Amino acid sequence: MFLGICCVLIAIVIARPSLTASREGKIFTFLAFFVLPVASSVFAASQHVERSKRTAFCLTCHIMEPYGRSLLVDDRNYLAAQHFQNHRIPVEEACFTCHTDYALYGDVRAKFRGLRHIYIQYLGTPPSPESIKLYSPYNNRECLHCHLGARSFQSNEIHTAILDSLKSNEVSCLTSGCHDVVHNVGTLGKMKFWSPQP
Repeated sequence: MFLGICCVLIAIVIARPSLTASREGKIFTFLAFFVLPVASSVFAASQHVERSKRTAFCLTCHIMEPYGRSLLVDDRNYLAAQHFQNHRIPVEEACFTCHTDYALYGDVRAKFRGLRHIYIQYLGTPPSPESIKLYSPYNNRECLHCHLGARSFQSNEIHTAILDSLKSNEVSCLTSGCHDVVHNVGTLGKMKFWSPQP
């Protein structure tokens, strides 16, 4: 909508340059060439950021397709699948919920990595899905922002015994031998899949 209005106003100024002679015409031109395009860009960026939190958006990259399939693995050991299938996370924002510090949503380095991913996706050679690794160990903060305070988490004696180590990332939720099967895209060919009912 903003873009359409911008185009119409700019077309008016181009068609009738004499408008810029008056004070009102200069204000009109300033709005047409600066204020509305900037407002349009801010609005579009905001909409894109919100859309990029969607699971469907993440899975538009070909390389992420196996990770999307891993959410439907019919195996209780697959952590991501169990969270997705049992709605322990918002399914529309499944990727973002567990990877809140990734690319656009992380620090400056994460944002630059996200730009690098875009470059590789469109101009380079993307790696195979099995070779994708996290840049740094998975931060327990991503698990604890949902699980900390939950009855099922706090009533588990193992969790309470190692809680300080989990909070400080001395012990990882994902590599401790407890929850170490996450996506495992390399084994998807051998797995059964759950089919959600429409």
